[in-house]
Amino acid sequence: MSSEAEGRFHMVDVSSLTSRPLRSMLRTEDGVRIEAVYEPSRASVTDTAVVLAHGFTGAADRPAVRRAAGALAQRGAAVVTFSFRGHGRSGGRSTVGDREVLDLSAAVRWARELGHARVATLGFSMGGSVVLRHAALERGTEGSADAVAAVSAPARWYYRGTAPMRRVHWVVTRPAGRLVGRYGLGTRIDRRAWDPVPLSPVEAVPLIAPTPLLIVHGDRDAYFPLDHPRMLAAAGDAELWLERGMGHAENAADEKLLARLGDWLTRA
Repeated sequence: MSSEAEGRFHMVDVSSLTSRPLRSMLRTEDGVRIEAVYEPSRASVTDTAVVLAHGFTGAADRPAVRRAAGALAQRGAAVVTFSFRGHGRSGGRSTVGDREVLDLSAAVRWARELGHARVATLGFSMGGSVVLRHAALERGTEGSADAVAAVSAPARWYYRGTAPMRRVHWVVTRPAGRLVGRYGLGTRIDRRAWDPVPLSPVEAVPLIAPTPLLIVHGDRDAYFPLDHPRMLAAAGDAELWLERGMGHAENAADEKLLARLGDWLTRA
């Protein structure tokens, strides 16, 4: 089942949807077309939807994203996944966390238009930085989230302290790297530098309260060491989970962690 939206979405009674995923093309405030997938809860009809924001080079149909969506759907929440601009079947080019806030806003609005009274956001890595900035920028508006969880998120921009992050910066900033991103990683990256530099994740955290906020990070994360989650948690009113043996982002999130995230997001 598929649909396409060019502006405002039609209200849909969630209870009338089939158990099959619903696909749509959303349009952001700056006119970028974003692919999105709605998966009803497998446990029961619920008023909560979780909007899942993937990491850099991910997409709505990547196995790790689909696995996470399935695990969350089993915990009593409907799930909206989408591909950030420049990723998957979405249009545009990746700005690596800047204008991606508009992509998340479109997905949150879609979840509400589908009839969900409560919408939580869950982001991994780059998606983690986006859910934090979205929560700060949209707080108190119609497009705000009711609970926010950021997994493996950076605290600050331009971090190059690990070998994986130095490789990411090469991909983003060099012409040859962007070719690798496009043809090797399936990610189309904007060549322009940020102007202005967006609000950093650690600057966003103090602006999120009173929305419930969860910071999750693995102690074996090869991209961002533990000073990042500790800095984020210390910046505001946030719960912190440091996961023993966990690596980076959605690929490293096991079924037990996804189940705990689902429970937290549906009750926070």
